Amino acid sequence: MVNDQPTQVRPTSANGGRTTAPALRRGLDILELFLDSSEGLRVPEITARLGLPRASVHELVGALVDRGYLKANSDDHPSSYSLGVKVLQLGGAYEQALDMAALGRKIAKSVAAESGETVQVAVRDGRLAVYVVRVDSRHAVRLVSSVGSRLAAHCTAGGKMLLSALDDDELDALYPDDDSVEPMTQRSIDSKARLLSGLAEIRRRGWSEEFCESNDDAACVAAPVFDAHGTCVAAMSITVPTIRWNEATRERNLDLVREGARALSRELGASGKHV
Repeated sequence: MVNDQPTQVRPTSANGGRTTAPALRRGLDILELFLDSSEGLRVPEITARLGLPRASVHELVGALVDRGYLKANSDDHPSSYSLGVKVLQLGGAYEQALDMAALGRKIAKSVAAESGETVQVAVRDGRLAVYVVRVDSRHAVRLVSSVGSRLAAHCTAGGKMLLSALDDDELDALYPDDDSVEPMTQRSIDSKARLLSGLAEIRRRGWSEEFCESNDDAACVAAPVFDAHGTCVAAMSITVPTIRWNEATRERNLDLVREGARALSRELGASGKHV
């Protein structure tokens, strides 16, 4: 941490009164200088533009280089810096999220029209499934949720689909023990062993389901959505109240959600076995 001035937290007008640490704010100020500088900047230039102590700038630039947000232009003496690959990755992730919502909603509408039930698209944030698209059922009795809803991933069909794409090390980091597998209902997965066993089965068959695991009155099937790199980036799901759930409903909605997920994958550039 930079300690050339007393550490304090100040409100910022740009975020509605929330506060940020000085080092973080200065790091972001440095990155934003590069929005108008395609040829790179040297530490003295950054120091002059921001009015910061040179030692602080050296430390912050070093941290940004270490994390991939800046890179040193090796042919320059003294070194100048330009934006690194991590910024490109963040921009790509942001662009993908925008495409995901727009494309996902278009395809989810089509799937919902055929199914008559609620269709959602979820992405993963740690141990949570976050719903970025939702198209309501046309029935009076239907799932109540909203875009932006966050549920425990291991309790939802879409969340389990996303978790099944992770490797053993990633799953161990997310779920180190049984205490990290918290149930939402009496039917929820409630142990790491059950979770890992269930995810192995999902990988084998290529789709997931839940019955009253996140909601005592809802059943759900989900399928994976892949991007151009073959990465599972989202899951599409169809949720049905249990009063309308039976084997025929399950099979029909499973066919619809798998086809919908393949259609969204094609829109995102996936090919081969993923479509």
